[in-house]
Amino acid sequence: MLKKFLPNEHVKTIFDIHPALLKKKGINGIITDLDNTLVAWDVKDATPEVIQWFEQMKEQDIKVTIISNNKQERVKIFSEPLDTPFVFSARKPLSQAFKSAAKEMRLKKGEIVVIGDQLLTDVLGGNFAGFHTILVVPIVQTDGKITRINRKIERRILSYMNKKGKISWEE
Repeated sequence: MLKKFLPNEHVKTIFDIHPALLKKKGINGIITDLDNTLVAWDVKDATPEVIQWFEQMKEQDIKVTIISNNKQERVKIFSEPLDTPFVFSARKPLSQAFKSAAKEMRLKKGEIVVIGDQLLTDVLGGNFAGFHTILVVPIVQTDGKITRINRKIERRILSYMNKKGKISWEE
């Protein structure tokens, strides 16, 4: 069961995820978390770097969908200027939002990666739904109340996985 918490890959930021490398792996779609993955949880709009990253994906015909447990207003304000589909109140780690996003993209599971900063929501949900998962380091070290609880649990899981030799990165 604990292996469902392990991502397939780990990177520092989304900017370490390049469209050409995704294409080489047969990836044509990204399901990404929003808060602390694309921007800090308290930042309303996409930064110029994030906008450029989305443009690079679009240029390579890689579809991107944002899924977030946050409310509609938060996700809509961020996603609409990027002309990017989104799912709000996703109830991650439940797999329905992931499957719904994949269906909307009209892509197979093997063509999609899930990117996020949390083991308990993004990685676990992506793994349960059968996708390739990429964990990114959270953009900022502050979080909302529920996420702070998740982070404590995540640290214990990561510590255990590190002791067992299941992970090879430092957080």
